[in-house]
Amino acid sequence: MSQSDYSLVLPAFTIGAQAYDAIGRITTHFGKKVVIIGGKTALSKAKPSLLPACEKAGLTITDILWYGGDATYENADVLLHNPAVAQADLVFGVGGGRAIDTCKVVADKAGKAFFAFPTVASNCAPSTSIAVMYKVDKSFAGYYYLQQPPVHTFINMAIIADSPYTLFWAGIGDAMSKECESELASRTAEKFHTVLLGRAIAKICSEPLLTYGEKALADFKQKEVTYELQQVVLDIIISTGLVSNCTTAPDQSYYYNSSIAHLFYNSSTVLPQVVEGHLHGEIVSFGVLVLLTYDKQFALRDTVADFYKKTGYPTTLADLDIKADEIDAVIEKAPSLTEWNCVPQPLTKAAFKQAILDTDTFGKAL
Repeated sequence: MSQSDYSLVLPAFTIGAQAYDAIGRITTHFGKKVVIIGGKTALSKAKPSLLPACEKAGLTITDILWYGGDATYENADVLLHNPAVAQADLVFGVGGGRAIDTCKVVADKAGKAFFAFPTVASNCAPSTSIAVMYKVDKSFAGYYYLQQPPVHTFINMAIIADSPYTLFWAGIGDAMSKECESELASRTAEKFHTVLLGRAIAKICSEPLLTYGEKALADFKQKEVTYELQQVVLDIIISTGLVSNCTTAPDQSYYYNSSIAHLFYNSSTVLPQVVEGHLHGEIVSFGVLVLLTYDKQFALRDTVADFYKKTGYPTTLADLDIKADEIDAVIEKAPSLTEWNCVPQPLTKAAFKQAILDTDTFGKAL
């Protein structure tokens, strides 16, 4: 529902091999003490260029902390009780989506300015005002809503290109969901300015992946920072993040950021072998096919599936280690999730199950 008084804060970013050189200029009005929090591998990759950049910017580092290994409220609480967080003016979140989402919660609860330093291009977490949180058992816990995204996102392409191939591959799978999900979720919604803006930006999220994705993946394997690779990285981290910020209300009065693709992912977290053996974006990529099947967008499904077959994304339940007799557990979880209501017409368990089964049949026939 639209409001007469509201704020929309959109992501700002710096991208390039020397992106960290902009830290001083961007952070100058926010304070001089920074706590750096991230994943262990991410910190080891970022520190050689991040620490000199912080020194050059005149920043004092209160500490460098591990985020805890998963985006849980328990890990966020541990960090919130660390004196280095209390002493800092700024929080730098370094790593992948779960590390950055944990840091978002910490910075928000501590009242600190937050800056994102993605070391992988695996999702849009570095530029969104929402954190995806999990339980200790790794099942989906829900969303944490913020009033704004990170103040600035620093995308160091040299570090991104040196990250695990599978995470970048999964990032493309996750980004593939943004256009079709936000369109479906907002199809019958009131089209006021911010939602219209989000829908318009969403229209440019899939094409770069389909156009440049195959070459970007090949370039990534060679650790070559090419035009195609940078276009796909911007799509994964920034374009989809812009859509997220335009289609998610901080007060939760509306949410058109995701739909059936993430419904499939979030509900499949009840199956241990899925969340332990497969990446977020990988599972979401199959959810895209489920959405297109449910929505009868068969021509687009064919185009996406053709890209998937060339690049190794899942097209059957077996590809995700899901057995036919396990589908009911996924279906039972689904109605409790936000995305259950992110469709133009009320969803039913039977319709969701049929879309999954029909997608599996389609995939087997490829």
